[in-house]
Amino acid sequence: MKLSIIVPVYNMAADGKLQYCLNSLVHQTITDYEIIAVDDCSTDNSFNILKDFENLFPEKFHAVHSDVNKHQGGAKNIGLKLAKGDWIGFIDSDDWITADMYEKLIKKAEETGADLVGCDYCLTNEHSMKVGQVVPNNKPEQSGVLDDKKKRSLILDGGSLVVKIFRRSMITENELWFPENIFYEDNALGNSYLVLAKHFEYIPKPMYYYYQHDTSTVHTISPKRCEDRMEAGRLMLSEARRHGYFERYKNELEYSFTQLFYVNTLFTYMAGVKKTKYGFVKAMGKEMRETFPEFENNSYYQERTNAEEKKLIRMQQKSTGFFMLYYKLLWAYRRWRKKANGQQQHS
Repeated sequence: MKLSIIVPVYNMAADGKLQYCLNSLVHQTITDYEIIAVDDCSTDNSFNILKDFENLFPEKFHAVHSDVNKHQGGAKNIGLKLAKGDWIGFIDSDDWITADMYEKLIKKAEETGADLVGCDYCLTNEHSMKVGQVVPNNKPEQSGVLDDKKKRSLILDGGSLVVKIFRRSMITENELWFPENIFYEDNALGNSYLVLAKHFEYIPKPMYYYYQHDTSTVHTISPKRCEDRMEAGRLMLSEARRHGYFERYKNELEYSFTQLFYVNTLFTYMAGVKKTKYGFVKAMGKEMRETFPEFENNSYYQERTNAEEKKLIRMQQKSTGFFMLYYKLLWAYRRWRKKANGQQQHS
């Protein structure tokens, strides 16, 4: 079999989201493929929808039910262990793709000998095939046989896994199983999925539709999700050590860890969690410093982190209490200014 498409599903029955995703999959122009949709113990009608698709398309659609909620990583692992295709594709169950996406990606792989092929995506808030805001997911200079320079670039700017196909043998031989029971499982494993490939090709065309809605993981902030992002950072480093590329790409991994574990989590936590805890913020800063004591001197950090974030990070490293007070006063002031400006415009 040419391709296995793995779809983790959890409580996506509302508003026709799941059907729209699955309809884009069952009508792919490639012929030799299977869809493995794994219901992650949904509490809504999601599994019944999957069974309906299995009845309609028995030759290509497999509805699988997990008795235990393991999050997306666990659902992906179930799909990977059942997959028969030479190639693996992942898709989130609230997104959808063009009818020819997988045909184009596999054709590119066969023409070039690549074992990893990706494309772009677009952001949309409506169920249609109208191209929304296009997000270039990779860079043309990253494609080709992967040397050190390209691998460094992929660690820094690898893009999303869902817009790529992967040779299944690469996944199984390297035992690239996703962490279970946490969010941000792609962040934990993404580098290995890219760095362990030998040849990457890129089609600069948006063929994946990334649906923007309030319940998606990236729009929901909670202490648990912040903790999971930190755990994903730890796992990212342990993965690099397990596969022997930590020392070789230490600078890139240091910066990636700093962003994932610390910078993004710190500011997401402060802006999005109502009852912030001093102990949580202090422990995060302490672990960051213990993991990479010189992270602020990293050349990528110096180049890519904006001046205000650097200032706030320095502040948190010196005094968590002062940082938290300053941050809350700063955002209260900004909200007041925004409200005042809005009232002036309407008067």
